[in-house]
Amino acid sequence: MASENVLTLDAANFSAKVLQAKGTILVDFWAEWCGPCKMIAPLLDQIADANVGKVTIGKVDVDKNQEIAAQYNVRAIPTLLIFQDGKIKDQIVGMTSKANLEQKLGLSS
Repeated sequence: MASENVLTLDAANFSAKVLQAKGTILVDFWAEWCGPCKMIAPLLDQIADANVGKVTIGKVDVDKNQEIAAQYNVRAIPTLLIFQDGKIKDQIVGMTSKANLEQKLGLSS
């Protein structure tokens, strides 16, 4: 079950929740049929739950939001884009570790 601290992003709210938002936002481009996407989801839930107010985690279902995936040239999933104050700061394609995610998000000590 997905965390209540993870946003579901779509064409209707992407601009307001990501591009116009202040702070750090990690956007996970995923699909229901994607094995690595299912493996990384619990890591994102843990980070979202442990860092409320520090970082926002959002998910874009590429099957339902192809225009957003195309806009950001997402060709493989999972693709994680890290936005800082509405601008892309970093990108991760494929499976990665929780420690790497925390480091990229500036959460590791």
